[in-house]
Amino acid sequence: MSYSFVIPCYCSSHTIREVVESTIQEMERIDRKPYEFILVDDHSPDEGATLQELKALANEYSCVKAIELAKNSGQHNASIAGMNYAKGDYIISMDDDLQTRPSQLPKLFEEIEKGYDVVYGYYPEKKHSRFRNFGSWVHFESVRILIGKPKGMKTSSFFVMRKFVRDYIIQYKEPYTHLQGLVLRTTRNISCIPVEHFDRAYGQSGYTFKKLIKLWSNIVGYSVVPLRMATCLGMVFSMLGLIGAIVVIVRKIMNPAMMMGWASLMAAIFFFSGLILFSLGLIGEYIGRMFLGMGNNPQFVVREIYTKDSDSSVNFEDLGKQ
Repeated sequence: MSYSFVIPCYCSSHTIREVVESTIQEMERIDRKPYEFILVDDHSPDEGATLQELKALANEYSCVKAIELAKNSGQHNASIAGMNYAKGDYIISMDDDLQTRPSQLPKLFEEIEKGYDVVYGYYPEKKHSRFRNFGSWVHFESVRILIGKPKGMKTSSFFVMRKFVRDYIIQYKEPYTHLQGLVLRTTRNISCIPVEHFDRAYGQSGYTFKKLIKLWSNIVGYSVVPLRMATCLGMVFSMLGLIGAIVVIVRKIMNPAMMMGWASLMAAIFFFSGLILFSLGLIGEYIGRMFLGMGNNPQFVVREIYTKDSDSSVNFEDLGKQ
């Protein structure tokens, strides 16, 4: 068996070397060979420090391939960029900040060898901020409701998958990528095991509130549940409005002197106008993504690839790969 480590890198010049070298030590210790590393620089805004470190690692280790993206594409798109160049029988996703350690790899390997297609490592105790943990909870529940994620399935960015799962994932060419959605579209033979989550060794998470919202919105592309919810809500409130209108008419007939309320009327107008706009916004989100998808907006753009054999070698067929 061969192993490919795909690591999206974002402002990780202080940590990525330790991630790679400690993983090499662990793979040698447990005698899992051959292995390779695909390190993807997601256009880090650190004046080229991360890219220089990746190039240095690629120059020192023949098992390391560094990929430079021409623009920031997001963690999930950067992961798929790396998966396109992975050749191993097992594809392992790891973080670049030392919060997932190679000491936990034997647990993943032992579990996937039981016959599973994908094994996620989940964190019984997370070392994130309260805000990030809350965002993770919202994301987890959204995935469960919208794309049918099993309730007992716990996930993270630390996982191992078989090559055939990767082969189907990289066939997805749209720019709005959500890895869990792609995995669940490919297989349901999935397991999850608890692993230790470590404190961030340096810096802060690159996920801002805006990026978390953007990632959450990507789930929409894998489900029609929001449209169905909007339809059901529209039907429910329409029935309530009809019942309310009947009640008002009956009361007016029974008590002709009853004054009709301007405030209640305006409240109803505002409420139903908001409901209509909400539904139209959901529809517009789908139509907008269809429009962008038809425009062949690239999932990622590879600028250059660095390996030990060549300072800058890239296949022209890989440029602009989606």
